[in-house]
Amino acid sequence: MLGTQAASPLSFWIGLEPGKVVQLDDVVVTRRDVPGYGPVLVAGVVTTVEARHEGAAYDSDVFLIADGALPAAVVEVAEVRVTRVEPEVFVPPLPGAKVHLAGSGDRDQALYFDVMDRRIPLGMGRDGQPLYVNFDFLDGTRGAHVSISGVSGVATKTSFATFLLYSIFNSGVLAGEAANTKALIFSVKGEDLLFLDHDNLRLDDRARDVYGRLGLPAKAFGSVHVFAPPRPGDPNGVPHVASRTQGVSAFYWTLVEFCEEELLRFVFADADDERAGYSLLVGQVAARLKAWAEPVGDGGAVRVRGTSCRTFGDLVELLSDELQEEEARREWTGAQTPLGTVNAFLRRLRSAVRPLSPIVRGDLPFFRNHQVRTSDAQVSIVDLHNLPERAQRFVVGVVLRGEFHRKESSGTARPLLFVVLDELNKYAPREGDSPIKEILLDVAERGRSLGVILIGAQQTASEVERRIVSNSAVRVAGRLDPAEAARSEYGWLPPAVRERATIAKPGTMFVAQPEIPVPLAVVFPFPAWATRPAEAATQPSARTTAAGGDPFQGLPGVEDDIPPF
Repeated sequence: MLGTQAASPLSFWIGLEPGKVVQLDDVVVTRRDVPGYGPVLVAGVVTTVEARHEGAAYDSDVFLIADGALPAAVVEVAEVRVTRVEPEVFVPPLPGAKVHLAGSGDRDQALYFDVMDRRIPLGMGRDGQPLYVNFDFLDGTRGAHVSISGVSGVATKTSFATFLLYSIFNSGVLAGEAANTKALIFSVKGEDLLFLDHDNLRLDDRARDVYGRLGLPAKAFGSVHVFAPPRPGDPNGVPHVASRTQGVSAFYWTLVEFCEEELLRFVFADADDERAGYSLLVGQVAARLKAWAEPVGDGGAVRVRGTSCRTFGDLVELLSDELQEEEARREWTGAQTPLGTVNAFLRRLRSAVRPLSPIVRGDLPFFRNHQVRTSDAQVSIVDLHNLPERAQRFVVGVVLRGEFHRKESSGTARPLLFVVLDELNKYAPREGDSPIKEILLDVAERGRSLGVILIGAQQTASEVERRIVSNSAVRVAGRLDPAEAARSEYGWLPPAVRERATIAKPGTMFVAQPEIPVPLAVVFPFPAWATRPAEAATQPSARTTAAGGDPFQGLPGVEDDIPPF
């Protein structure tokens, strides 16, 4: 303990003996005998390390000292932020007291791992030992939701989210609920997430050893099903994927479902739509469609006021004709509606025909399984990368609403449903309102009690609705843009950690959880599952293997960007 720097019960400085080294994130402990209480343990994490010449007065003295012409000593000091005082007698450590690197027992006590009855491996610390998060702050017991921020492409936000899911499913904390606990992942970046159930060919013995030290098996996800939109123009509704042929289902909504479930509001799911004057008109038209649409045949087509519609374009044309005629418009809107408002509504609606036609249709057999569902596998992946942004918003909004309502109707929070959603700043922006934002706010504020846990990722937390970020018990930051790191939304990162986040390497994350007052620097292991088609080993699961095998097995897949590991 240094005597030249003031120590407090919250932080103190230490000096290093010659030949000794500490680095950032090391855990250190010291003890002090307090009269009436006995020995008090003070533990903390190293947040700053400095070295200087003691005795130098000018910058140029360094050259004289190096040549031996001027006597001086090299001194290394480190700042320690206190994480735990046990028992809770908040007195400062005394100058001259010895400080040690924490052993296994002291380390667990310093980081509260000893009181985590249900803990999830997060990865390895810089000391090569496992780091954990308390599952009580993930499953809704004492908190829920995860917010992950970082620069696109180098922050490995999606990779960390999938590892966190893997750790939850395989660490044993779910016990008997593991088989029924589900995850719903929205994939917007190529086909990288479509092979989570394939072993990674690039996994080496060193990576397997890391999984062993974390207490996790080094294997792929065991139960995965992929949902993809139909190929545009394909009359059979074949899933639009290039590299995966098994365990893939097409998803779409029939015109009957579109009208009965009042999905029109999700066509106008941009925040700008709520600010426009036609937002009330959207609800009125959706209500009329629900009341007037009648099923036609077995393909999901509808008849509205005597006109049959088999495609989304047909339905839009019907609405256009009806709303532009004054008498019919009054019947649709129930009141006088300015023609300018109607035209703005129709312009926006017509622009949705091309992006939504493949997924809103009435030309395929109604009895086919065509909806996104989480009952088929432990991990359900909704592939959105082939859809325009307008269609992506529609799918995310409708699927989230359906799953949230299903959990509400079940009447119980168990089994849990984890929802992984990237680009959260696009779906729940800070400014404006939209149907998707309403659902995400509902998930953030009520999902804990319903067993719906959001794992949201975004490039900029400063652009995400505050209530969503503030309801996240666990916050994670990867590589950050320097301007973004200076925002108040990252106040949970100490200044030194903010600076480090701007130069963090891919695979390094800073994780804050309520029990530990200092964010932990975590290095999570190389994925044991394929992160792109070229890494995928032979599908090990018989659940999705077609009779006779895959005739395309072994052929090279589509090359995506190499993940930053």
